[in-house]
Amino acid sequence: MGWLILFAAGCAEIVFAVSLKYNEGFTKLWPSVITGITGIASFYLLMVAIKTLPLGTAYAVWTGIGAVGAAVLGIILFKESADWIRLTSILFIIIGIVGLKMTHIE
Repeated sequence: MGWLILFAAGCAEIVFAVSLKYNEGFTKLWPSVITGITGIASFYLLMVAIKTLPLGTAYAVWTGIGAVGAAVLGIILFKESADWIRLTSILFIIIGIVGLKMTHIE
């Protein structure tokens, strides 16, 4: 169950990161509300997940999910670079997430 909660925390972190772009320095109401809600949700779910998962593993996976999601959505939504070095780097983060998951089987 800890891994599902951690995945949900990572997804909330992705929404949080992307909403930062849309709230334009907290000058737009609804994107700012989304930023606040998803930021709180992400941290709360991470706190719940670390009750059953090792802190270092959970934090690294949470950060990795957020980083990969934000990078991929940056490419899709904001036309950020999708060159091979960037895509390879994203792949390495995914490999790291999978590796950390494999070291802790529940």
